[in-house]
Amino acid sequence: MGGYVQFVQTLDYQALLPVMVVGGTAVLVLLADLLLPRRIANGTAILLGVLATILAGLYGYGSYGVHYLAFGGSFVLDGLSVVFQEIVLLSTLVTLLLFNRRGQSEDRPAYVALVLWSSTGAMIMSGAGSLMTLFLGIEILSLALYCLCAVQRNREGAKEAGFKYLVLSSTASGFLLYGMALLFGATGTVRISSLVHPVAGPHGLYALGMGIFLIGLAFKLALAPFHVWAPDVYEGAPLPVTAFMSVATKAGALAALARVIYTAIPASEAHWLLLPMFTFAAASMLVGNLGALAQTDIKRLLAYSAVAQAGYIVAALAGATELGIRSAVYYLAAYAFMNLGAFAVAALLSSEREEGTQLAAYEGLAARRPLLAGAMTFFMLSLAGMPITAGFVGKIFILSTTIHSGYWPLGVLLVVGSAVSFYVYFKVIRAMYARVERFSHPVAQPPSQLPWVAVAICAVAVILLTFVPVMPGDATFFVK
Repeated sequence: MGGYVQFVQTLDYQALLPVMVVGGTAVLVLLADLLLPRRIANGTAILLGVLATILAGLYGYGSYGVHYLAFGGSFVLDGLSVVFQEIVLLSTLVTLLLFNRRGQSEDRPAYVALVLWSSTGAMIMSGAGSLMTLFLGIEILSLALYCLCAVQRNREGAKEAGFKYLVLSSTASGFLLYGMALLFGATGTVRISSLVHPVAGPHGLYALGMGIFLIGLAFKLALAPFHVWAPDVYEGAPLPVTAFMSVATKAGALAALARVIYTAIPASEAHWLLLPMFTFAAASMLVGNLGALAQTDIKRLLAYSAVAQAGYIVAALAGATELGIRSAVYYLAAYAFMNLGAFAVAALLSSEREEGTQLAAYEGLAARRPLLAGAMTFFMLSLAGMPITAGFVGKIFILSTTIHSGYWPLGVLLVVGSAVSFYVYFKVIRAMYARVERFSHPVAQPPSQLPWVAVAICAVAVILLTFVPVMPGDATFFVK
């Protein structure tokens, strides 16, 4: 019996191995910072972070298709958790390549450690099988992000962004925790898959708890009207942190939302229980794209874009179909590379003192740096959903899902929102290819060429996703 228990515990820890590798490497990074000379510690921090994400990603990829409930169901290893963890790890890898500014060199190990811990929280959220594990992942993710948003020295708005995110995110966490308490009172369990069987059937306490819980997730996803924090926080945070936040936070929250929709809500009650969430998604498609129209800062523009993109992805989950979850995962993966690629281009336009996020920095870019302008054009066209791009394929999948599941109004709003977004993204493209007699913005010389690696990774990934729009392995995403 003792040997069997030891074997089960070994499997439990194996299910958490990618999470432990990433979280443990953050500790090693801080130890290296203490023990090694400053110049060596800076390079070692990046190297350790990159190696950790690659190793964790390779191990996770090998686990695809394995279904296992670890620690009594508190952590779930299945297709959903593996895919979302891979997206988090890829976003972490690209983010580490964007920490290229020598002016931040004294803080680089701290940045890397915090990014790795934040990534750990998002990975825990991806495989959370209980409400307690989910809340633990959210807090690990959020606590590190609070510091990352405000840690940059001598940057106007950084501390304001960190404080604003702290206050509003803490409020959302309060909603989540209160909703979890009500759900526990209605069901007598914290296991997410068991929430589908309330003690006395779906009743007021269960509905109230689920509604408050979903409001908390809507904030983490920056769905309208809970998106007001996103533009200011994205603008004030350092560029690599903004890139990471735009993808990793969404991946963790979407994994939690998908698990709740597919395993925790009775099918007979799903339509009216989830109606507010899909209403938020519909509003996000319009508010995000309309809000981006007037933006002249790339980070604020991509913040509003992220609001709209979150609406598209949540719309794919309407109806809780197998095609829906596959469409959501595919579009999230495509969005991650498109968005991170755009931030990588901005990093290459940055200098020691200034981030290349103002639209003026892109005026005449095609004449000055044609390769960089071509990469940015490719990412902008993909975000807009132009044909023969991964963004277009993903939106077709989502449109098909909404129509077949009976939520065709969401499909209509997706088309309308995409039409509005064309102007948003073409505004950047027009600035790059416009003929400019005299450049109002000097040509920035980036302190490092590492972001070029990020641009190449993202461009290749978007091309591959365009022509290979399928998920590997079997058709079962969830284990209950």
